[in-house]
Amino acid sequence: MQRQPVRPFRSRDWFADPSRSDMTALYLERFMNYGLTPAELRSGRPIIGIAQTGSDLSPCNRIHLDLARRVRDGIRDAGGIAMEFPVHPIFENCRRPTAALDRNLAYLGLVELLYGYPIDAVVLTTGCDKTTPSGIMAASTVDIPAIVLSGGPMLDGWHDGELVGSGTVIWRSRRKLAAGEIDEEEFLQRATDSAPSAGHCNTMGTASTMNAVAETLGLSLTGCAAIPAPYRERGQYAYETGRRIVDMAYEDLRPSKILTRASFLNAIRLVTAIGGSSNAQPHIHAMARHAGVEITAADWSEVGYDLPLLVDVQPAGRFLGERFHRAGGVPAVLAELLDVGKLDGDCLTVTGQTLAQNIAGRTARDREVIRAFDAPLMEQAGFLVLSGNLFDVAIMKTSVISPAFRDRYLRTPGSEDVFEARAIVFEGSDDYHHRINDPALDIDEGCILVIRGAGPIGWPGSAEVVNMQPPDYLIQRGITALPTLGDGRQSGTSDSPSILNASPESAVGGGLSWLRSGDTIRIDLKAGRCDALVDEAEIARRRGGPPPPVPPSNTPWEELYREKTGQLGDGAVLEFAVPYRGIAARTPRHNH
Repeated sequence: MQRQPVRPFRSRDWFADPSRSDMTALYLERFMNYGLTPAELRSGRPIIGIAQTGSDLSPCNRIHLDLARRVRDGIRDAGGIAMEFPVHPIFENCRRPTAALDRNLAYLGLVELLYGYPIDAVVLTTGCDKTTPSGIMAASTVDIPAIVLSGGPMLDGWHDGELVGSGTVIWRSRRKLAAGEIDEEEFLQRATDSAPSAGHCNTMGTASTMNAVAETLGLSLTGCAAIPAPYRERGQYAYETGRRIVDMAYEDLRPSKILTRASFLNAIRLVTAIGGSSNAQPHIHAMARHAGVEITAADWSEVGYDLPLLVDVQPAGRFLGERFHRAGGVPAVLAELLDVGKLDGDCLTVTGQTLAQNIAGRTARDREVIRAFDAPLMEQAGFLVLSGNLFDVAIMKTSVISPAFRDRYLRTPGSEDVFEARAIVFEGSDDYHHRINDPALDIDEGCILVIRGAGPIGWPGSAEVVNMQPPDYLIQRGITALPTLGDGRQSGTSDSPSILNASPESAVGGGLSWLRSGDTIRIDLKAGRCDALVDEAEIARRRGGPPPPVPPSNTPWEELYREKTGQLGDGAVLEFAVPYRGIAARTPRHNH
């Protein structure tokens, strides 16, 4: 007996509409030229899209060119018909001026593909940072059954017997280069040794964080996120993902049934426990807004801040992704949170079961890597949310505050967690690199490095430039980190405790626009405040002057992005797109 879907497959409107046989013929005929048959497309079986993010331009996701074959096998064996199609590429390391431009562009393109073509359900292939949120954002807008298949991290990198993590090795090697400990050839060798195989970053950078978030949200199979790309389990999970999406199509298990406020709060908790990327903040807000779920800045403080750091993986820890997977991966971390009542286990997932059911019996197998809840690496390890006269909201990743940084700035007797610093303001990263070693700036350990013009509108797209290092002469004296502040982002692989994602940004009149070098900034972590100690009259006078420079748009998309995109504090989404949800419920008009 043929299975019956909970609701008719939308592809029937293309391939089996008895009222428009002329259009059915038109839609069918070109699929014949690569060997499909009318009987297949008219059989009533679901058409399953494979949103292919792998390409030569996206090496972190290139593994999906191979994994797609196993996804197809699973789809076919479960009774579906696979249709693979390309998605706009996103490659964090190489895209200039920033890959942040591409998240919203890939989102737009994927919405049009999922809505305008005869696709009943979709496998979202993910890996590099923004491929995960862009796919989930689009799936929420269209609201057809969707499942995430991550490509997995690279194998652990090694250099001279030392673990070297992707991205993290760059920031640490910059300091070694500035200190004269290595030369440029050694710098290059350390970086290339950190990337030993197919896959995305092997650190707990944005890629690993966002795929762990997808699993926590309930959008991928249990245990999928952390499997290294070359492991045999990766292909096995690809096959099972293909099988499961066919069942989801019949069950009509859509993102709107899975993505709830409770599931997003679970994701915030998970980010703290794994020492996740600061980029999780705008991406989680973006996904939530497209899902119609309200997440506020306060949720990061109220739900995430007081939780401990459980995962000892770079940049907040020592190890890398391969060992994290062998230690139990995301399910083991979620089980630690669930066992102490810090997780909502009732959330529905793509398996058709609850999160609690999925992770039952999953425990950590390596307590060096995944700590018990009552024996963490750090207490209160979440993102600290700040506000003040320089911005309405910004975050600070507390899990990467080093003991040396804490001793220098946060342990003054009588003023613990409070410090003041002299601002050194840079107009973007070129200005920073040109001037950071200028002795005229007189930078010392009492300074805070500030970068502006790095937000969604100013860059455009928002750049990972806030993790600025001190001038070379301070590094040579052993001062490897200064406080930093900016309206851009920083790499999720960075170990810098920056104040970042400041919103509103300088380009739209945020407080950083009137800040001047030499101003004193007071940071009070206990009160969640960051203020320039400048009187109101002087601030008003400065606001009357010309704004900081903003470079011109260089492409049509840059111009459109600037016109339509909001701030990092709100997810940096295309604001006009947020109201569009569940659009697949309305079949598109015929094209002839």
